[in-house]
This record gives sequence, structure tokens and C-alpha cells, in this order.
Amino acid sequence: MLRIDESITVASLRPALDRLWDLAGPKLLSINQTCTPQFGTPVFTVGGKYQPQGWTEWTQGFQFGCTLLQFDATGDEQFLTIGRDNTFQRMATHASHTGVHDHGFNNVSTYGNLRRLMLEGRIPHDPRELAFYELALKVSSAVQASRWSTTIDGDGYIYSFNGPHSLFCDTIRSLRSLSMGYHLGHELTGENDLRTSLLDRLLQHVRTTAKYNVYYGEGRDLYDVWGRVAHESIFNVNDGRYRCPSTQQGYSPFSTWTRGLAWIMVGAAEQLEFLETVDEDAFTPFGGKVGNVGVLLQAARASSDFYIQLSPTDGIPYWDTGAPGLAHMDRPLDHPADPFNAYEPVDSSAAAIGAQGLLRLGRYLQRHNDPAAGTHYFQAGLTVLQRLLDEPYLSLDANHQGLLLHSVYHRPRQWDHVPNGGTVPFGESTMWGDYHLLELAVTADRRDPSQPEYYFFGPK
Repeated sequence: MLRIDESITVASLRPALDRLWDLAGPKLLSINQTCTPQFGTPVFTVGGKYQPQGWTEWTQGFQFGCTLLQFDATGDEQFLTIGRDNTFQRMATHASHTGVHDHGFNNVSTYGNLRRLMLEGRIPHDPRELAFYELALKVSSAVQASRWSTTIDGDGYIYSFNGPHSLFCDTIRSLRSLSMGYHLGHELTGENDLRTSLLDRLLQHVRTTAKYNVYYGEGRDLYDVWGRVAHESIFNVNDGRYRCPSTQQGYSPFSTWTRGLAWIMVGAAEQLEFLETVDEDAFTPFGGKVGNVGVLLQAARASSDFYIQLSPTDGIPYWDTGAPGLAHMDRPLDHPADPFNAYEPVDSSAAAIGAQGLLRLGRYLQRHNDPAAGTHYFQAGLTVLQRLLDEPYLSLDANHQGLLLHSVYHRPRQWDHVPNGGTVPFGESTMWGDYHLLELAVTADRRDPSQPEYYFFGPK
């Protein structure tokens, strides 16, 4: 169980945050030099060098988004140039990609970050450039919303790249693409000019995810405990009936893949923040604001509680709560995580993603009359962040292109590098792990009082 340190403050972490940005800059420049368009999209490191792994190219936006976050934190304009130029030149196909659910990963990390920086006054205001970013985000939102399956209970979901039967838990974080489209006044237009509200689809997807991918100790199956998360929910596309939990990257449908858990944590917390900006009247056709917000809040709190309860004492989780090798370890949740153990890998990227969810949920509850719970979750997030900002998770090696070490991608398919003499993957990085560590740092620390809090949809 995570041991929450109540004494940590953002101010106390600032020397470590400064070191993070100092380390990140040269690594990002190295990636930009070696990972050219002919090379392919970098996904994970092998021996410290980023490699492609063709599947759905879902990490391209993280690659360029990292440079935009580096500019955000440091003001170093060479990183703005890299991020902006590559967004202009290489991200259009991602905005119109009809085959994936990953729009919020690729497009909000690039077009969305650039729009946000402009609205925050961090880069010069250019109406035509702003319109370009917003057009890409509108297109992305409509394409994401068009990947739609309905359920027998009257709701629906954005289906994963596996097909119309498949609802992934991680899409709730990618859902921020659809949120951006609604935020910008867009809608989905179909046959016979039928107009579909993006807010309606957003809320339906949230409700379906919260109902089927998150568990609340209600006896849905033998392993139903508060906050457990299923990576995938399977539906019968003939009638929309729920069939069973599943997983692509976890160990079992009845255990919890911890990166999926983390996606729920941050995705639900971000959508709570987004829905704060939506007028109450807009919810009237869709069941009202209170009920929809309540669904999100329950999912956010349950998943965050599960993360705190089922993580080692330092908050760095193993890759799956049911990973069989954990049975060979001496009470692994009663000690700090051991990324060098011989049985099961940790996943530091789950920690970076989940910690942002804890910070955002904590701040949300502090604003909404639950300061004690808010402080509990916020301090949990800072505790995890502090651990990630130090060895063995932060890469101090200038020859290693990765920033966050001991991140894994797909354990069942054995895609992750196992060093010579090792039995499990360790010591390597992933593109989303690096991005989310930088995004976590930006979320935690806005030092200039004139700067607003960091939200994916821009300043409130």
C-alpha cells in the first residue's frame, strides 16, 4: 500500500523538477535527430535508444508533445520550433485517422498543446494559426465520435481499434479529443445531415466505461472489488449486450493492468475538470449535470483508492496486480517496488499517468467542499512524483534517450527489452512514459502566479 507523505510540497520538489527539465532537453534533441520520418514513430527504447513498433502509431503525438512541454516549462524556443514544425508537417493523418480511438493521445498532445500555449499567452497570438489548430482538433473529435457502438441499455461507446465489440478503458483519457471538439462548438454530421452532439457522445462513453470497465464491490463477478479496472469490455454487436471483461495488455480479465487503471484515474479526473466549464443547461437533454458528474467522480475515486491500496509503498506499481510472478516475491506491496527483481516488471509509466490523476482529483475535491479527501489524493500524487524524480526511475545517463526508466509496453507479447542476463524487462523507457512524466511535472508546478493551471482544453 502506498505510504503517503504529507510533508511533501510542490516547492520542496522544485530542485528535482529543475533537474528533470535539464535532463530532458538533450534527450529530446537526440530523439529529434535520430527518429526521422523514415525511421518510424519511436515507441520504446532498446539499450537506451528509441525504436519503432508498428501497431497503431499512437505515440507520434507524445514524441512531439514532449518538446512542447519542454518549451512550456523552460521557454527554450528550439523545442517550440521542433514541436510546431513537426505538428504542421506530420500530424495531419492522425487528425483524420478513422481506424483508431487514440485521437486524444496524438492530437491533443500536439495541436491541443499549441492551442493552449497560444491562449495562455506563451506564444504570439496568430488568429490564422489558432484557427488551424482548432480545425485539426474539430476534425479529430468528429472522427473519434464516429467510431460508435450502442449498448442495450441505451448508451454507447467509442470502440477501440479491435473493432465495434471492444471498449478500452484507456479511451476515457483519449476522450479529451471529443471534449475539445465540443469545447470548440463542433458536432458530428452524418447521413442526411443528421447532427449528433459531441457532449452526448462524451457523456455516454463516460457512463459506459464507468459502468462496465470499473468495478465497485457490487458482486458483478467473484473478483469485484472497489476500484478494480478491466482493460477491455466486450459487447455483442448484434444486440449491444455486455458479454465479459477482457484484456490485450494485462495478465487477466479478472486482474488489473495497472496502466489501464491509471488511464481511468487521469481520464476521469480530467473530464471532471472539463465538465466544470460546461453550463448546467447543456446537460438537460442528457440526464442532468449532477448525475453525470457523479458517475465520473465515483470512477475517479474508486480507481484512485485501488491504486493507493494495491501499489507498493513508494507508489510505483507492478505491471498487473495479478501478475503470477508476484506470488514468488516476499510481500511485494509491503516494500518499495523493485524494478530489478527476477519475477515481474514494474511499470513506471503507470505511475506517471496515475500520479497526475491523483493530483487532479485532489485539486477537484479541494474546490468542491471536500478538502480532507482532496489533500489525501493530492499528497498521494506528490508522493509518487517525488519517487519518479529520483533514481532508479529518472534516467541520469546522457547516452540513454529515455527519461523515465522501467516502463513497459506489452508484457504478454514480450515486446519489451530484457537485458542480457535478466529475466524480465527493466531499464528502458517508453514514449508515453516520458510524455506523462513531463506532463505530470507541468501539472504540478506552475511557478509564475500569472500563469493559469494546466488544463488540456486551455485556460478556464
